[in-house]
Amino acid sequence: MSLEVRLLTDDAQERQNWDEFVRSSPDGTIFHLLAWRQIVEQVFRHTPHYLGATRHGEIRAVLPLFEIWGLLAGHILMSVPYGAYGGLCGSDPEARALLLNKAKELAAQLKVRYVELRHLHEAAPGLPTTSFFDTLVKPIDPSPEANMANLSRRRRAMIRQGIRQSLEARRGWEPLAEFYEIYARNRRRLGAPPFSRRLFEAVRDCLGPEAQLLTIWHEGRMAAGVISFLYHDRVMPYYGAALPEAFPLAVNDFMYWELLRWSCLSGFRIFDFGQSHAGGGGYDFKRLWGFAPEPIAHQYVLLRDREPPRFEPARFNPLAQLWKALPLPVTTWLGPRLIRWLPLH
Repeated sequence: MSLEVRLLTDDAQERQNWDEFVRSSPDGTIFHLLAWRQIVEQVFRHTPHYLGATRHGEIRAVLPLFEIWGLLAGHILMSVPYGAYGGLCGSDPEARALLLNKAKELAAQLKVRYVELRHLHEAAPGLPTTSFFDTLVKPIDPSPEANMANLSRRRRAMIRQGIRQSLEARRGWEPLAEFYEIYARNRRRLGAPPFSRRLFEAVRDCLGPEAQLLTIWHEGRMAAGVISFLYHDRVMPYYGAALPEAFPLAVNDFMYWELLRWSCLSGFRIFDFGQSHAGGGGYDFKRLWGFAPEPIAHQYVLLRDREPPRFEPARFNPLAQLWKALPLPVTTWLGPRLIRWLPLH
């Protein structure tokens, strides 16, 4: 029997088969799971088009897609918005090729500009490819002492400084509202619109034990926090923020050390710092932790465009300066409404 490509339905068995396939695939990520589809639908209201290739009723490859109307990109299909990774999942070359053809047919039907696939590696040879972002990944040693020894002397000194300042790590979603206040302040300081608190609530509710909030406290007050994804043997800190006044306490070094230490003791073996672009706020900090950058391949099926889009951070500098000058209540209200149309990360 030949391969068949069809859109995912709401059938419970189909949905279970999808997630089981993703979890069994070496190139499956947390962003390929249907929980991420649920999060994006609930919070951002983008339309999903989830394609699966099957043979004899068995899934051979999948491709999650969302239809986006963006302020900068216009009308496109993306796999996947707000996620570091996405794109094709599955090792069957014929099934992957068929999914690409089906994606192109769907794109033509919807009259979009292009299809963007966020592959961790260049997973579809022959497609136009750019690398806007790097991922920074490092193996986790089973021993906390070995992980500490693998850090630079400067990082170890900063971690010890945080310990001397009596910083305290807590895990749990109870202080989510306090974390969001720090996060919103941090985004304004960086000149970037914040996600809504509703996104973090959806992450908590949809991902369950595969998402965790770690917060750092000093003298009874929250100083920093990070929401991480826990998938297979991989830990990915994804939404992090700290109070600027806590920087002298080495709060960020202490926080990520606590996450790394807990991760190794919990059996995780890969620490994934997510995506960053050279020159971005967190890029140099992650490099100082000894993480080597690896390009994320943004690959494209072009329809109306002749060349892939370009990501030029300098274009946003004037807007970033304007954003920093806005009152916090304004950025907290306006940011989530704006970022729905800017699904870059």
